Amino acid sequence: MIILTLRTDKPIAELGLFDGDKRIDHLEWEAHRQLAETLHSQIAKLLEVSSLTSDHINGLVVYKGPGSFTGLRIGISVINALAYANGLSVVGESGDDWIAKGISRLLADENDRIVTPEYGAAPNITRQKK
Repeated sequence: MIILTLRTDKPIAELGLFDGDKRIDHLEWEAHRQLAETLHSQIAKLLEVSSLTSDHINGLVVYKGPGSFTGLRIGISVINALAYANGLSVVGESGDDWIAKGISRLLADENDRIVTPEYGAAPNITRQKK
């Protein structure tokens, strides 16, 4: 089972490819304010250097928080869209061992279907100025 992992809660974004629980490859890049612009190309790059295509991916694991509102929103939206469009199982996890926990859940045939972010705090919504 080929699994794509993604973490986008901080300025350094992380992608990983696993065959079951064995890591195939890993990629980190300074995404910060360019996350939405760079995420898809970085996924394509990781697959290419691993001699894989998106058709090889069987499951997705995403870090669901806590963390940056915008980073989590973008990363989780992309993962949810990939899962939906390709009929893939997706799980969201938190903590230092989020990858291991997520892969374990996928290998146990679990599927969150839609991952929702956990920001770690209530939203700070300001009033519209005009």
